[in-house]
Amino acid sequence: MDSLFDRIRAWGHWIVFLLLEIMSLVLLFRFNAYQGSVWFTQANVVAGQVLEWESDMYAYLHLGEENRLLTEANLNLQQENEVLRHRLAVLEHDSTLTERTVRRQLASVRLIPAQVINNSIRDKDNLITINRGWKDGVRTEMGVVCGTGVVGIVCEVGRHYAVVLPVLNSHSSISCRLKNSEYFGYMKWEGGSPLRAFIDDIPRHARIRVGELVETSGFSRVFPAGIFVGKVKRVLNSDDGLSYKLEIGLSTDFGRLREVSVIESSEESEKSE
Repeated sequence: MDSLFDRIRAWGHWIVFLLLEIMSLVLLFRFNAYQGSVWFTQANVVAGQVLEWESDMYAYLHLGEENRLLTEANLNLQQENEVLRHRLAVLEHDSTLTERTVRRQLASVRLIPAQVINNSIRDKDNLITINRGWKDGVRTEMGVVCGTGVVGIVCEVGRHYAVVLPVLNSHSSISCRLKNSEYFGYMKWEGGSPLRAFIDDIPRHARIRVGELVETSGFSRVFPAGIFVGKVKRVLNSDDGLSYKLEIGLSTDFGRLREVSVIESSEESEKSE
């Protein structure tokens, strides 16, 4: 305590000097308009600068959070834009002649609508997964079509999902016929382009034109007759030279496949009744 008093006595005159200076400055700026305005202006400048530095520091410290919020907002805008674009495409969609024909051909059978949730087109044995299963009435050996024609045949069924053996599979074999001449054969995919398949064993005396329509023959209970499959692109010789081999341009673009329908067979319809 004695040392504290000694220090106060040693620095007392400086303390008194500082107090008098502060008091004189307060009196000067308080009771003199000009000096007060100068002080107020300079004080605001300093305070503003300090606040600006504080704001910059706060923004820097929270830059990561702001970037995250901006990213989320950008993603939300992109999603909203995609939804609006899809709705606009649906509203502006004009059914093609092929789609209207397929719908007319399938008017007499029950269809189970489904969405493609998994699809491949580059493998040797491609498969498609749809979001309908046995709970929805889907069974194995049911045909699957879309707005442009044949897709494939259901090969496995679960409670809520099913696997489809599409045309683009080495094990696929679909009975088809030429629409005009009605010569028939089995269409198979040999790999490579997902836009073409082949029909073998067409008789040599058959008169075939490039561009002739190919459709399901109706010889099996999987597909009714007359479902569009594609068009003849080329007429080739078979490997043994005794028949024709037709290259078919497929009507279904499997790379853009989204909506499909499963054809309920007449037997299943009778059971459900």
